[in-house]
Amino acid sequence: MILELKDIEQAAENLKNVVLNTPLEYSERLSNQYSANIYLKREDLQRCRSFKVRGAYNRIFSLSVEERQKGIVCASAGNHAQGVAYSCATLELKGVVFMPLSTPLQKIDRVRSFGGKYIEIVTIGDTYDDASNAAKDYCLAHNATYVHPFNDYDVMCGQGTIAREVYKELGDKIDIAVVAIGGGGLASGVSSYFKHKNEKIKIIGVESLGAAGMSESIKNGKVTPLQSIDTFVDGTAVKRVGDNTFTICKRNLMKTVLVPEGKVCTTMIELYQNDGIIAEPAGALPISALDMISDEIKGKTVVCILCGGNNDILRYPEVMERSLVYNGRKHYLIIEFNQKPGQLRKFVDYALGPNDDIVRFEYMKKTNREAGAALVGIELSNKNDFTPFLERLSSTGINFRVLSDKELLYSYII
Repeated sequence: MILELKDIEQAAENLKNVVLNTPLEYSERLSNQYSANIYLKREDLQRCRSFKVRGAYNRIFSLSVEERQKGIVCASAGNHAQGVAYSCATLELKGVVFMPLSTPLQKIDRVRSFGGKYIEIVTIGDTYDDASNAAKDYCLAHNATYVHPFNDYDVMCGQGTIAREVYKELGDKIDIAVVAIGGGGLASGVSSYFKHKNEKIKIIGVESLGAAGMSESIKNGKVTPLQSIDTFVDGTAVKRVGDNTFTICKRNLMKTVLVPEGKVCTTMIELYQNDGIIAEPAGALPISALDMISDEIKGKTVVCILCGGNNDILRYPEVMERSLVYNGRKHYLIIEFNQKPGQLRKFVDYALGPNDDIVRFEYMKKTNREAGAALVGIELSNKNDFTPFLERLSSTGINFRVLSDKELLYSYII
């Protein structure tokens, strides 16, 4: 499949009174940090706080009268759902939105707010793919019109209008565009427009480490469904990329980059503290990847598509936690304390450093036997303090085990 330039231009015409021409902001902080000219395309400031309204509205607007009257159905982890809800309310069409149970409450509430009386919400399944299967079953049963969040020509053309706005401002100054990938609709639309305008513009796709469906598919030369995914970066948590988006991304992307979820969290915090930007995990993905491509972007003009800002404030404790763990400043251990007085004091006096702090202490099993196991979380002021801490702890003779992030218990702690 090839997205025609004229169809992306038509999408821009369809959207001209619906979406905002979002700011393209030069980031002095990031530019200095990476010795490059870094621009952020602020789709977090878009209506519905995400780029998804572009593709959703363009698709629904392009439907025939008969297709509209059948009712609109979609599946989404949040942002596409908001775009569909907004579009249905604007065009006064009835719609049903299927969302995974893992979707943040903030996004569900926003869908309800945008759609009002025109939208019915159904939460089902653990992932986007589960919700998508339920939505398709509903369409078959009710002869409704399904609006796919990424594997659709009109949707991809709508997303391509982002690149059109960027190119109108920077033109051929653009060297590299960095784009988040979930199902691949955004990367397909953006890369297609840029390649039509200038083949020399390089497109780098970014996925979270726990949901790298496009990277896996490109590596295997075919669409490869993932058996399981980490849904933390919910806006890109897709088990199976689209057949059409795979074809386009395989052709247009220079490379794909995988970013650990903890790194994404660190970037979210940095954007908030330094720039006052509230980015959702998927929105922070492209900026998170800059460390990994720092040599390639030096001296270049780089555009990062900050694709969304729908983040639930209730998630920030987890964001902080994942960031501290990723940066090596927070660790969890199972420690066996002898069941006699003074053992905790021994740990505090001889193992902990002057800047180390106990942030969690929980007896897992305390009996009258010789030893009782405790879950202990420590936070360090510097990641380099961890090895000296372990050396001191070993010298006390206390039995302990550092928990790995691969262990089941660890996933319940974080």
